[in-house]
Amino acid sequence: MSHHTLPLPDMTLAWRWRQGQLQAVAKTQAVPLAHLLNIDRQKQALRRNTEQFVRGLPANHVLLTGARGTGKSSLVKALLHEFASDGLRLIEVPPHDLIDLPDIVAPLRGRAEKFILYVDDFSVASNDPALIALKTALDGGVEEAPDNVLIYATSNRRYLMPSLKSDNAEYQWIDDEVHPGESVEEKISLSERFGLWLSFLAFGQNEYLDLVQHHLQQLDYTQWNDQVRGEALRWAQTRASRSGRVAMQFARDWSGRQQLLFTEPSH
Repeated sequence: MSHHTLPLPDMTLAWRWRQGQLQAVAKTQAVPLAHLLNIDRQKQALRRNTEQFVRGLPANHVLLTGARGTGKSSLVKALLHEFASDGLRLIEVPPHDLIDLPDIVAPLRGRAEKFILYVDDFSVASNDPALIALKTALDGGVEEAPDNVLIYATSNRRYLMPSLKSDNAEYQWIDDEVHPGESVEEKISLSERFGLWLSFLAFGQNEYLDLVQHHLQQLDYTQWNDQVRGEALRWAQTRASRSGRVAMQFARDWSGRQQLLFTEPSH
């Protein structure tokens, strides 16, 4: 496969790897860091690691794991805009395309910019070729890894690969200690290859309501009373989730409905 150079000018902030080539993203999603609530510890840690990276200091590959809709992906996108003026760029790589990592990285080597390879919602089977490619990229193969490329991966699974019932049968007692089998060890060893590991917990009710209020305010809807609160909780119950994504979806639905009531044409 021929290597594809990145398009110029360097005003492009992000690319997607699609069908063996880098495709520029015309408009990236701008998420201000201040709008990401209830993840202050994760935000501080990832921001520090990213700042080290763009300054040319030692930094780590990052694994962000936890509940859906808790801000993992939004945090990565927010940091792209936070450090874009410092030369940070992002390349989104689908998990199954990780086998193309050598071709993705080749044109980046030696560039002045710093590139985050962003792998969203990573979860592969233990025999997936993408797994071997990721391990090689994280550990470094025969060829030295470029110092201007890091991998930031998000996953809803703690150890990146599905947990199987058969894994439990592999545990053994040795000298009064429990030892996992080879399948479990492989899953743990993959996640341990990431130097920075950040966990995102599901939001509680109060945190969810804080997020609802925040998103409503962003939509210029400032009313907050028992009715809105109750509707927000019912919305979360119907989706069995109190995530930030669900809070934003409720805010958009509620704000839009209220505006519609005041703009419906009279008959």
